[in-house]
Amino acid sequence: MDQIFRTYENKLIKSGLVGPEPPLLGFLDAHLEWNREDRKRSDLEDIFKQLNISALIFARPAEPYRSIIDYLANTCDGTITPNDCETRTFLHDLPVSFQFSSNSIASSLKARKSVIIPGQGIITHGTVGLEQAYVTFSSVCFAGFVKFFCDFLLQARKGHVDSKGQHVFDRVVKNLDPPVSFNGSLMKGPLNSKKRVYEAIQEAGRLTVEHRLVDSYFGNISFRHGQTLYISQTGSSLDELEDAIDPCPLDGSSCVSITASSELPTHLEIVQHTKNNAVLHGHPKFSVIMSMDCDIKACKCGEACHLACPHERFVCNIPIVSGEVGMGPHSLCNTVPEAIRGNPGVIVYGHGLFTTGQTDFNQPFKQLIQIENNCRAEYFNRIRSLENV
Repeated sequence: MDQIFRTYENKLIKSGLVGPEPPLLGFLDAHLEWNREDRKRSDLEDIFKQLNISALIFARPAEPYRSIIDYLANTCDGTITPNDCETRTFLHDLPVSFQFSSNSIASSLKARKSVIIPGQGIITHGTVGLEQAYVTFSSVCFAGFVKFFCDFLLQARKGHVDSKGQHVFDRVVKNLDPPVSFNGSLMKGPLNSKKRVYEAIQEAGRLTVEHRLVDSYFGNISFRHGQTLYISQTGSSLDELEDAIDPCPLDGSSCVSITASSELPTHLEIVQHTKNNAVLHGHPKFSVIMSMDCDIKACKCGEACHLACPHERFVCNIPIVSGEVGMGPHSLCNTVPEAIRGNPGVIVYGHGLFTTGQTDFNQPFKQLIQIENNCRAEYFNRIRSLENV
């Protein structure tokens, strides 16, 4: 059990989600075990008694997430409601408990996967193991980050930023990671064997996680070799793909694709109807944020921007499209492949960024970085322009 605890402690710290205080991890098997002593353990043990769970994480997020989460929690009515894709499909909303009591916390966790206690931290749980709790913790931090920066830009545009909001924004900006930098190279094509394809996918996936261009188990990656598309499995972490890549025949003659990424249809459309063989999909934060900054007047989309936006939109010369995961009339496979023709990438509204390459993952990975850095620069350009109005 100690090794499992160390694994998730390291994942939380390495991804920049927690620190400097260590996370508190609990796991229930034959009996309840904890990774360390903590005075709040007795309250948290009561939560295991009230809920059908096997794992729990309680931790104060690291900066800048700490300031973001506390600010959002203290300025909401008890529920934070982000509008990004991960929240819509995975979290729904982020409940807040203003007291650290087992009953209050358990009440929130009966309906949601997380609860935020302002000034103290985030609690997430899993019914099977710590992986679920880790994924949720990561997604809460991602959702909070995106919402905070989206909200600030919107308020700045309306001239409604107050001194408290500005103070928190300035502190958050000081604690941001520097823009992503990568001066190396990935495996060079041609990727002319199954072995090389697997190695290249694993390398690109690992680097995407290491450079914080995707969070928890989101994102996906694929490469077409011959008449087979090799793609990451659904629910897999891009830095742990050794046994999580599915070979999917283009003619659909195998049921292997049942465990493939939920965005398989989009990948298939790209490799079959463009000249690209490599597809990389991440969730870089500022690309997502900028996709949601829309100033179209008299738009009739309402709350359906993510499904079927009728407007042609770009940020930093990169097209922004709507669409949802899977098949159907509003599927990404109907919007992304066409938009990516002749472009270095495509941003899906509130969701993430797709990039492609013909022979290997060098171009997709570097474009992922370049587009994210450009979107980050554009965000602060827009803030500065509004400050000068």
